[in-house]
Amino acid sequence: MNKNDGLNSAWTDSLTRNQQPDDTALLSHLRTVHQHNAGFTEMCASTCRDEEGRNSYEWLAEVVPSVNGTRVLDLACGSGPLLEILYDRNSNLQLTGVDMSPEELALAKTRLPKGVAQFFELKAQDLNVISDNSIDVVLCHWALTLMNPIGPVLDEIRRVLSTEGRFAALVDGPMSAASRYTEVHDLIYKCVQAELPSYGQVDLGDPRIRGTDSLNHLVSATFPDAEVTVKTNVVSMEGPATEVAELAAGFFYAAFTLPTEVRRTMLLELSDLLALSNLGGDSVRQARFSMPINRLLVVPSPK
Repeated sequence: MNKNDGLNSAWTDSLTRNQQPDDTALLSHLRTVHQHNAGFTEMCASTCRDEEGRNSYEWLAEVVPSVNGTRVLDLACGSGPLLEILYDRNSNLQLTGVDMSPEELALAKTRLPKGVAQFFELKAQDLNVISDNSIDVVLCHWALTLMNPIGPVLDEIRRVLSTEGRFAALVDGPMSAASRYTEVHDLIYKCVQAELPSYGQVDLGDPRIRGTDSLNHLVSATFPDAEVTVKTNVVSMEGPATEVAELAAGFFYAAFTLPTEVRRTMLLELSDLLALSNLGGDSVRQARFSMPINRLLVVPSPK
């Protein structure tokens, strides 16, 4: 942590010096965020639901066939919510979780009965302990956007997948798809850029993952013989304005760089932005936050 008690890493140090962070700085930054905030991703993602009542983990899990013995790899499994959903749906799946954060893996291991899943601390670019053609389904929930270089990740996924295997990932959807999402993003980044002017000029990960068309083209190049589809959905949550603002801000990596006092001011502004009304007195203001999501699905082309 830096002197202003906002998160500090090799990534933010590079930005402070107006330098381009390299891939090593990116890894350092992500590890620092997850070391101090293990489990933060699921706090917002588990709460936000689509019109059918599904959160993003559940929507992603739907691509896994309910067939005993199906071998599933959760790539960048984090604290394990997706693995838990899969196990609850079918305890006879063969589950594997991979993440580069030991703090996240420690949480994931507590969610499942001992021995029902394998866990490995690895980078997505080098899944060296997983054999060729040994996985039926590879899933990645909201982590593909953070990986750079992305080419080796896709190559590793293709390597470990069985001939009829499928790959699915949950990533950012188009900002315009969700009401007020652009305003939320811009508010948080305005506050962060007041402290770190270069933040946002360099993406965490490969920016092609964040565009529907560019994502499709990128993945199709690695899986030329597969059928690649990208579906857009919106998930939302409602509740007391202060709680919704806290959860929403906590989903943005940028927000972790803010010093405490700046973050407090940002959260007040965010509460006002997301509020459904301007009730006064003793009434608790309610708020709504919506996120756009894309589900990438790669399956073998019909013969």
